[in-house]
Amino acid sequence: MAVEHIPVLLSAVLDALGDIQGKTIVDCTFGAGGYSRAFLTRGANVIAFDRDPNALRYVDEIKAQWGDKFRFVPAPFSKISDLEQTVDAIVFDLGISSMQIDTPERGFSFRADAPLDMRMEQSGDSAYDLIKNTDVSKLAEILRNYGDVKKANILARAIKDNLPTTTFELRDLIHIPRDVAPVFQALRIAVNDEMGELERALAVVPDLLNKGGRCICVTFHSLEDRIVKNQFRKWTTAPGDPRLPQVQVADFELIKTALPDDKELENNPRARSAHMRGVIKSC
Repeated sequence: MAVEHIPVLLSAVLDALGDIQGKTIVDCTFGAGGYSRAFLTRGANVIAFDRDPNALRYVDEIKAQWGDKFRFVPAPFSKISDLEQTVDAIVFDLGISSMQIDTPERGFSFRADAPLDMRMEQSGDSAYDLIKNTDVSKLAEILRNYGDVKKANILARAIKDNLPTTTFELRDLIHIPRDVAPVFQALRIAVNDEMGELERALAVVPDLLNKGGRCICVTFHSLEDRIVKNQFRKWTTAPGDPRLPQVQVADFELIKTALPDDKELENNPRARSAHMRGVIKSC
């Protein structure tokens, strides 16, 4: 089966994980299985999560090759809280996947005309439902907070008044071209509660990791990167009063961050905004 998605910053992620032979890794964003395959090839056991039913098309192939070394959980990655075991690494490849963007009928992209959907889980309220059921002030807040849209109030009013049902109808309401992508991003984040999912998942990471375990996050925009950076800063800051004489030890240590190099950008232009951060649990 052909792999449609090119894993971003895979080499950097593997370097950050180190020797994973015999270790258990949680791949929180399975997608087309690029990360999971790489982890399994290097001798790890993998527990993979994905909320998108389309990810299931890749699961049987990997199970057939790797057997019990691979386990798939069809759920949002915040459900790592339900794991009944500790693990050696937890990896997040955040944002939207290529296979979601490249399926026009999913409504994620403004480059193809399709129903205004944007649901990763393919259930619950769509982007159209969100617009219909949200008042102007709340919609403006979504556009401002998740897309940094400058004239959010004006645009929210136009969207509410016209109630677009397709991606092209929404695109054509946005008269400033540079605002098109941010508006689509903002609605997608809201529809899928992406920031809430990330915050809930990161909250349980310390309890799930073994000593020496690693949490690796690949982010694609400033909102999710800020959440990751702030959480990592809290974990790597020593507790207690710095005026006290005893030495305080932080729970985690930072791993060197990574950005895509020129070769990766040439092979995969969608990696241009990727940023990898990581931490190691020290106690």
